Amino acid sequence: MGPSPAEIIRTLVAGRLPGLVHLAHRPGPYHVRHATDPEGRVLMLVPVVSDLAAELDPGADDDVAVVLDVLDLPPAPGAPSLGRAWVSGWAAPLRGAEARRGAADFAAVDPTGDLLDVGTRFRLHRFEVAEARLENADSVRRIDPGEYAAAEPDPLHPVEPELLADLAEHHEPQVTAYLRRRLDLGGQPRVVRLDRYGLVVAHGGPGDRRRARLAFGHPVADPAELSRLLHPMLCPRAAAARPVADGR
Repeated sequence: MGPSPAEIIRTLVAGRLPGLVHLAHRPGPYHVRHATDPEGRVLMLVPVVSDLAAELDPGADDDVAVVLDVLDLPPAPGAPSLGRAWVSGWAAPLRGAEARRGAADFAAVDPTGDLLDVGTRFRLHRFEVAEARLENADSVRRIDPGEYAAAEPDPLHPVEPELLADLAEHHEPQVTAYLRRRLDLGGQPRVVRLDRYGLVVAHGGPGDRRRARLAFGHPVADPAELSRLLHPMLCPRAAAARPVADGR
């Protein structure tokens, strides 16, 4: 089992990756700093003196049709891409109490100091996702907006590069031995991606694109739970020596 398309889109547009915004019938695209709130609505932090601000808030009260485009950046050489997420809706500027709530939601993802200047040097715009698509090399999938809103971003995605680097640099012999046993593989299998549902393992010779998924027993909630789950793989002797409670 792996993440659903809706979960992948929520993960990609959460605000950890660079985004481009396209506006209907306007030039572009524009680079934009963005995040999503707990309901999956997209927040865009825009300098008030910028071409994007002029296009988003041309002096009328009408909302502006926008598309946010986020391409996954694989965390390591040879790692597969999660694809490209496209979410669209009607963006409106936030003011007053709504702007303060939006700034708090943005800060939960990216606590940038520029949020202190919302209302002066910066403005927040927000849109509810009316259409969501996930694009891969050979397909485009449309996702129901309700399914998108109900999904959650993967809690491991923000630290995936650091986790993979730690496995490769500090635990390579243990990881290799474990993957060989569990997946019945030869050679030098290596973990190239991980998510809350499991590990993606590359195996075979140089240039070989074969991959396998090693699923966890349950989706993990955070990096701390992942560490506990991987402990038997990284420290097999300590795990084997640990006393087992008899349940009485």
